[in-house]
Amino acid sequence: MKRFIIFSIFCCTAALTIFSAQPVRAEAQLKEVVATVEQSYNSLTDLQAGFSQRTYLASMKREQKGAGTLSIKKKPKGAAMFRFDYTKPRQLIVSDGSKVWYHLPENNQVMVSDLTRLFEGGQGVTLNYLTGIGRISRDFTITPLKDGRDAKGNYLLELIPKTPSQNLAKLELTVAAKDVAEYLKNGRIRNTFPILTSVIYDQLGTKTTIDFNKVRVNRGLPASLFRFKIPAGMEVVRH
Repeated sequence: MKRFIIFSIFCCTAALTIFSAQPVRAEAQLKEVVATVEQSYNSLTDLQAGFSQRTYLASMKREQKGAGTLSIKKKPKGAAMFRFDYTKPRQLIVSDGSKVWYHLPENNQVMVSDLTRLFEGGQGVTLNYLTGIGRISRDFTITPLKDGRDAKGNYLLELIPKTPSQNLAKLELTVAAKDVAEYLKNGRIRNTFPILTSVIYDQLGTKTTIDFNKVRVNRGLPASLFRFKIPAGMEVVRH
């Protein structure tokens, strides 16, 4: 099985600060960049985006690449529903928030698992990272990465989990400068997804970089998108 670390999404409750009576600053403070991420996620009901993925396997000293489309739909309670349609390599990962279907058409195989078991033993990104939406301030120690900005002015964050995890040693985020500017101007941010890139490191040195593109939010994605009907003739492996 090809090892791929799945994206996941991030958010946390944020204290709302109003800047309407103040001039808009070009440089945001760390707490304002974090609040941009947190508030934007809290305004989402669903999200769909293209992604490209590069995973460097330190133990094997080689890189694997992937690309496809990510869909996420939040639920009032419990884990979010998600769908990863990989075009390269061809595979599909779907969850309705409780079960996960992992379809490998080249192997004529479907693996079925409870959501909590899929991420045990280093099989993917931690469940907390994928569904712990809205808790980055609580769950991570967050500092600016490098000089805090990239060449395009986007904000760079380094997040170290407060609770050690085999699958997640460190997380790096690139946050869109234009979305942070909107937060500084209006004191709030809605209907956007400001994460441009996430980089995930595990304890074994594996590094997965995910770049997002063509992001669309709050389009009313149907729940049926996050259910999977096993095709006839497939080998089914249940965990």
